[in-house]
Amino acid sequence: MTDRPGFTHRRERRGLIGPFGGRQLLLAAVVIAVAAVVLVVVTTPLGSVNPIGPGDPRATQFLLDPNAPIGVRPGQVPPDLQLTRPDGTVVQLQDLTGRPVRLADLRGKTVWINFWASWCPPCQSETPIIRDLAARYRDQGLVVIGIDVQETTDIASTYAAKYQLGYVIAADVTGDIFRTYGPRGLPTSVFIGPEGAVRSFVLAPLNRDAATAQIEAILGAGASPGASPGVSRSP
Repeated sequence: MTDRPGFTHRRERRGLIGPFGGRQLLLAAVVIAVAAVVLVVVTTPLGSVNPIGPGDPRATQFLLDPNAPIGVRPGQVPPDLQLTRPDGTVVQLQDLTGRPVRLADLRGKTVWINFWASWCPPCQSETPIIRDLAARYRDQGLVVIGIDVQETTDIASTYAAKYQLGYVIAADVTGDIFRTYGPRGLPTSVFIGPEGAVRSFVLAPLNRDAATAQIEAILGAGASPGASPGVSRSP
């Protein structure tokens, strides 16, 4: 009788989870973690997309050209809100009703020019402050001119109606006036005294206290151009 090989029973090897072993599971976990990190990186926006509140210390300009030469300095008489292009075309800033806006007509007044745009978060945070202070100081001789930069008159009108803005709003559709004054971003505020000279040029959104201080420094008795803080990059 032929000898048969003996039968040996071996226990079936099982992984930690089903047929998968620890090494395989570890490799899968690493792949998933790396994929998650890559997904977060590619979907995270560069910088904050949250609007900045008026009192937030992080509030800064939305920079358009950090190297733009500032066209108007404190103590200078600013250009009127019109210019002549090389082809001879005259560009005259107009308010939403079509009336020309001229600084020459506002001599004797304190003028606050604010360059802004509807899409600009720090401009949006500044809007209620400008609206309230324009109404508060109107009877004391303050005239606020909000200049919407490179947007249509319809957009400026819609924004003014939405936020019930009672001060002068004008659309600098071509951006020519904006470039003449030389701000580096939005918003930018230019404060002009009754004598017609620039008192300060603010390259940042203003909070309520800072804006009030700018206005009252001009409206105060005996204020002079030399009392201004000059060119400022913070509220």
